Amino acid sequence: MALIGISGYLLAGCAYLVFILLLLAARNKTLSGRLVLLGSVFVLASSVAAAIQIDQGFSLQTVLLIETFKLAIWSLLILCTQANAHSISSAFHHPKIKKYLLTWFVLSSLCWLGALTQPQGAKYLFSLFLLLNLWLMVLLEQLYRNADVKVKWALWSLIIALGMSTVFDFVLFAQAALVNQLDFSYWYARGFVTAVGMPLILVSTRRIKNWSVNVFVSRDVVFYSSMLLISGLYLLLLALAGYVINYFGGAWGDVVSVAFIILGGAVLAALLVTERLRREVKVFITKHFFANKYDYRFEWLKSIDQLSNSNSDNYYQTATQIICSSLNIEQGALVSKVSVGMYKIVYQQDLDVENRQLHYLSAVDEFCQQHGWIIDVREYASIENSYPNLDLNLEFCREQQIDIIIPIFKNDQVGGFFLLALPKGRSILNWEDRDLLFAISKQLSNYMSLNEANDRLAESKQFDAFHRMSAFLVHDLKNIQAQLGLINANAKRHRDNPDFIDDVFETIDSATDRLDKVLSQLRNKQVAESNKKPTSVNQLIEKVAKQRNVIMPQVTLEISVEIEIVIDDETFYSVLNHLVQNAQEATPDDGWVKIRAEIIANNLHVAVLDNGCGMSSDFIKNRLFKPFDTTKGNAGMGIGVYEAKQFIESAGGTMQVTSFEDEGSIFHLTIPCE
Repeated sequence: MALIGISGYLLAGCAYLVFILLLLAARNKTLSGRLVLLGSVFVLASSVAAAIQIDQGFSLQTVLLIETFKLAIWSLLILCTQANAHSISSAFHHPKIKKYLLTWFVLSSLCWLGALTQPQGAKYLFSLFLLLNLWLMVLLEQLYRNADVKVKWALWSLIIALGMSTVFDFVLFAQAALVNQLDFSYWYARGFVTAVGMPLILVSTRRIKNWSVNVFVSRDVVFYSSMLLISGLYLLLLALAGYVINYFGGAWGDVVSVAFIILGGAVLAALLVTERLRREVKVFITKHFFANKYDYRFEWLKSIDQLSNSNSDNYYQTATQIICSSLNIEQGALVSKVSVGMYKIVYQQDLDVENRQLHYLSAVDEFCQQHGWIIDVREYASIENSYPNLDLNLEFCREQQIDIIIPIFKNDQVGGFFLLALPKGRSILNWEDRDLLFAISKQLSNYMSLNEANDRLAESKQFDAFHRMSAFLVHDLKNIQAQLGLINANAKRHRDNPDFIDDVFETIDSATDRLDKVLSQLRNKQVAESNKKPTSVNQLIEKVAKQRNVIMPQVTLEISVEIEIVIDDETFYSVLNHLVQNAQEATPDDGWVKIRAEIIANNLHVAVLDNGCGMSSDFIKNRLFKPFDTTKGNAGMGIGVYEAKQFIESAGGTMQVTSFEDEGSIFHLTIPCE
């Protein structure tokens, strides 16, 4: 056995001698490079001293003294790598390194003093090496777990080499602390373990250029390191208990201590795999070592990555998916605020919230405007006065499967809401959940505002082109007007013609007046102002029906009461006239077109219905309200429905479209009466 031990330590000495020569040839003058060189020198010295000790039989204290400094050097290497310390002064000023050096010095001094002055003082050295090796294992685990993928590729061989020898020494000295003497079978094999680690350290020195690793200590790292530290402390406790049993147990001490160690190891293994203990340790770490439940760096980068890698052209869809992914849920909706008390769904993901019921959000709007809170519907229902002065319609929320309401602020005003549905069994939001959701909602609000501004800018550019085109159109229309005026001026000379000629000239005269009006609108479109006044909706709709009933199918009216609102009557007339015209063009002559008007909850509801060809959901979603997109070829410009929608929304209302192919369409206008 002695020969095997000498061979192993000499092999380790030769291996590290070659390694030292390679390091000297590389001339690495960085702090970490010098620490690797110094650590290798101590390994060489320790291996040679151990080989000589086996042959000569002198005290092991010489070898263990070298081992004390060797462990300190390897630990300093790991700490300097974590702290990116590139000089001795920066290393000594780093608080973590200063604490390690101070603790190492105090522990080493006390234990070596006890070993040199007390009888059977070897137990102090065994305890010292047990603690130092445990500390080094924790440092290695932290370094590897926090490194990114590229750095892990460079570090793994170093971690394996140092970890292998550290774990071996931990077991060796744990057993020695238990029985107060080394097991020389392990001691003799130790040289081979040391020799095997040298090529692995060599690989890492070739891969890492400057030995600097950016480390962020996350709660997961602290958790795993804590579990490792708990395991080591538990083993230390077992070793101490085994020593006490062996000391007082007499002849039975060895048997009882071995049985105790086996039983204690089984208990430790059972505790480590118990989910409850792991969860409680994690909760303890979260409460006492971290200010936040979430890794905000990770969450921020995650949301940025989702924004940049989104394949959807619908930015409302992207925003909804991101807010849902922050809670790992699938169901959500995005509601935009049109005006006070008026809201519309702009995107839904696996939810079916109805637009006609969104007025229930008015109370939430007022509350969020005052407090800026995120509302957990489950908390509101179960905890009394959790949201003071909030009158939330729980029946509406339950019917629509709404669990969380997140306000979206734009210029310090509520501009909409995220509505989220959570799986059953999810706990009520705590303050950290709310902070995360609020931070993400602010980021998404800026994202949506930027895209909305880009859309308005793009539309503005399109209308600039439209206005330039209008100049040419005005010129052509002026020529037509001049021709019609000339014909009208010569009408007196044809009074003796049949009566139908008079009717023709009356039509021409009417066309002239109409063209004058069109020209005026085209010339003044950029500076046109809304002319609101009290308007009889009944008379206006009857006027539209009379105008459109010159062609088939005929328009029928369904108006229950007299209705009067304040609105720009000319523009409103044009909007209804255009919608009815579209309905007639989409409906065969034997079909029907209806205009229905009524007052509901102080809002005017006007519906234009037909049983024509209808529209697909894809057309409604992607093309119907898109300016300059028309299905009429050269006969249309594609801005009629778009301008109608813009006018209704400028009046604080909404326009909704329901249509089924080959069945018909419904254009539903909602306008506040006040």
